[in-house]
Order: sequence, then C-alpha cells, then structure tokens
Amino acid sequence: MSPPLPKKAGTTKNKSSTKCRQLKVYAFGNEDLECDRQAITAIKNLREKYSNINFVALKPNADLPFADGEDVVIMDVVAGLTQPELIRDPQVQKILTPPRSTVHDFDLGFQLAYLKKLGRLGRVTIIGLPMSGKLNYARIHSIFKKLVAQDMQGS
Repeated sequence: MSPPLPKKAGTTKNKSSTKCRQLKVYAFGNEDLECDRQAITAIKNLREKYSNINFVALKPNADLPFADGEDVVIMDVVAGLTQPELIRDPQVQKILTPPRSTVHDFDLGFQLAYLKKLGRLGRVTIIGLPMSGKLNYARIHSIFKKLVAQDMQGS
C-alpha cells in the first residue's frame, strides 16, 4: 500500500464548497389545453439533455412549492411570444397583469404577486414560451446555457 499523496498547497477538502446547487426549473401548464401545454412538452424533451437541471412539472392550480425567499426559474407559455424568451424581474411584473388566457394564468400570476408582496419570493425568472407553433429548442438551449452559467457564478 503506497503512502497517501500530500495535499497541494492551498487546497482543503470541504464538501460544502465542492457541492453545486442544482438549478431547478418549475414548469407550468395544462396538458389538456393545447395553448397551455408547451412547457410540459418542453421539459419532457429537455430532461435527457440537462441532467444537471431539476425539472419540476406543476399541475394546474397547485400551490407553489417555493421556499421562503427562493429565487425561482419558471417555464410557462406567455401570450404574444413567437419565440422562447428569457423574462426577468422587473419585466415579470408586466406579464403577471391581465389579460388572462386560463384560470391557471390567474392563479399563477396572483400567487407570484402575493408571495413577492409578502417577501417570501426572491427573484423570478421566466422562460416564456409561445402559446402555439413548434418550439425552437435551439433558442431554449441558448437560454439554459445562460441560466446555468449565471447559476454557477452565483448571480
């Protein structure tokens, strides 16, 4: 048995510093409504490509599972978009206001606004998807590259 290798100068074995937080993306939608299923369809296709991202599909009208002060990334359809788009605070507030397409839109918008007002929600980032048409996965991949890079930097 050989002796243990000496530690390199300036290195320590600290599990907390080497453990990366996994990016979590909450997908909202309703598979029963063609105009509201894009995010659910997208995460089914993206799970294989992004094993480092935890995709969480939420059922319509489900309570939001966010922890106190958590920064969240949401994937959902956004009326008026023709391509996937990254929407960040404070632009998020603009899309939380009426008009609404489904009851789910009302619930999500209301819950997000309410949690923000209570201070129980950190930054909100939305990956907005068009309500109809074929999804542009190249654009979605570009958005994820940006999010993962920012998450690694801690910003």
